[in-house]
Amino acid sequence: MTDMPGPNAFLRAMPLSGTGVAGAPIPDPIADPLPGPAGAAPIGAAPIGVVFAIAGSSSRVLLDRASIAAMFDDPDPVVAAAGQVGSQIKMRVGNAWLVANVRSLKLEDTAGTCIAADIDYLGEGDEERLTGKLYKFRRGVTRYPMPGCEVFPITTADLKQIYAAEDRANITIGTVYPTTDIRAALYVDAMLGKHFALVGSTGTGKSTSAALILHRICEMAPQGHIVMIDPHGEYAAAFRTNGAIYDVTNLQMPYWLMNFEEHCEVFLTSSGSARQFDADILAKCLLMAKAKSRLGQEIAKLTVDAPIPYLLSDLTNIIGLEMGKMDRAGDTAPYLRLKTKIDEIKADPRYGFMFSGMLVADTMASFLSRIFRLPGDGKPISIIDVSGVPSDITSVVVAVLARMTFDFAIWSRNEPQRPILLVCEEAHRYIPAGQETSSSVGRILGRIAKEGRKYGVSLGLITQRPSDLAEGVLSQCGTIIAMRLNNDRDQAFVRAAMPEGARGFLDSIPALRNRECIICGEGVTIPIRVSFDDLAESKRPASGDPLFSELWRDVGGEDQIIGRTIQRWRAQGK
Repeated sequence: MTDMPGPNAFLRAMPLSGTGVAGAPIPDPIADPLPGPAGAAPIGAAPIGVVFAIAGSSSRVLLDRASIAAMFDDPDPVVAAAGQVGSQIKMRVGNAWLVANVRSLKLEDTAGTCIAADIDYLGEGDEERLTGKLYKFRRGVTRYPMPGCEVFPITTADLKQIYAAEDRANITIGTVYPTTDIRAALYVDAMLGKHFALVGSTGTGKSTSAALILHRICEMAPQGHIVMIDPHGEYAAAFRTNGAIYDVTNLQMPYWLMNFEEHCEVFLTSSGSARQFDADILAKCLLMAKAKSRLGQEIAKLTVDAPIPYLLSDLTNIIGLEMGKMDRAGDTAPYLRLKTKIDEIKADPRYGFMFSGMLVADTMASFLSRIFRLPGDGKPISIIDVSGVPSDITSVVVAVLARMTFDFAIWSRNEPQRPILLVCEEAHRYIPAGQETSSSVGRILGRIAKEGRKYGVSLGLITQRPSDLAEGVLSQCGTIIAMRLNNDRDQAFVRAAMPEGARGFLDSIPALRNRECIICGEGVTIPIRVSFDDLAESKRPASGDPLFSELWRDVGGEDQIIGRTIQRWRAQGK
């Protein structure tokens, strides 16, 4: 591709008016139609270039600057954008139209008349014999063009065929750029079946866009089952009418739902070899405490991971009895560490939503029913606000919710299936790169990403720092919705996770406006750039930026503000 021909390559590629680059008059598109096996191109269309080199997934075409310049004033905004990076072009092969995306441009000759463009093939559609129009578009290419094949601009009518929603279940979330009337559809089954990720820098409209997608899903499936982990308390305002809101005041998550690994994260304070010794003691005493309960006595082969109600007082008593069996005083340290930590948690009111003495009854059925919206009662989404959860056990609470989702799906395989969507905001906090196996929450979310599809569990990840997210988890997301990313490292991670055909779209990620995104993967027919719909104020999350210029003008009442704040601060939100 180093020795590129000059403007003589465009003897056939004429501008829309005037004379061609070689001085030849422009043929009348009606009286002198362009040759082709299936007849004429659409009325008014003229080639803007030719194919120069062919490769498997991408090729190079030569575009005529004069032809492209003549289209700048075209009333069709899609035709006016022809040849730009991120735009689409088409070429006729047999009785089909091949559609490709322009990835990069380069001035090719010294005269400045010839532009070399690298393109990625998106798919192909049939050609209507009488008009030359494109219809029945599908992803993938079965035949490639030969060098010298003419290149045409895409029109709005073509895009309507390309982006027309199929008969599959779909939700519309915005308009396809640069049009104002072509709706962008997400195929729900494909998007949820293979997980999805929404990435974007702070302030790009990420939270509002996530709320928009979830609102559309709720409208389509009012009896659905969606669980959203909300670490900042933003989404309660958006789903008050069609969702169930849970926080530390009403979550009532029983501590005995934790498995042994999660018990260790909460109760063990030691590290190194001492931690393993403490864990062995905890496992023995925990199993004995569970065996004391009525439910535990009914199970023949009880394990330490089984979600069986037990009393924390039973656990501390058993630890005390085991400690009393020791012959040497020096060996009591691990028992004292465990006993002290459990007593601290029992006495701390911040942990009351999980470790209250009122949560010892067998409420597992009602807890699962509430959290998973079984039945939904027209409120298919649960917002779990963990902003009030003490930071040292936030990851454990998220781990329990995620594991309960996965375990419920596994143990209900022989029942009528009830798929569940688990949406995790600020996902990089729970599955950090390089440490995804160092915590229970990282391990369970990683397992859901790899295996959840088989059991009807879908994972939705929302993050502003995809480079801080475990790479293996991001690569498991079949649909990626990328908003503007300002960091080069974040852009590189998203580019690595996206399919090769979307490279031309990815180059425009730093240039996206607020509430615009690139969507590629299973949830869309081909990669698209989308401008999100506006969302009603009542349906938006409480994530707006403070207006410093206005708020700093407000004065008065500062003493009362400080007094009320200190009171809540000292009471830890109670």
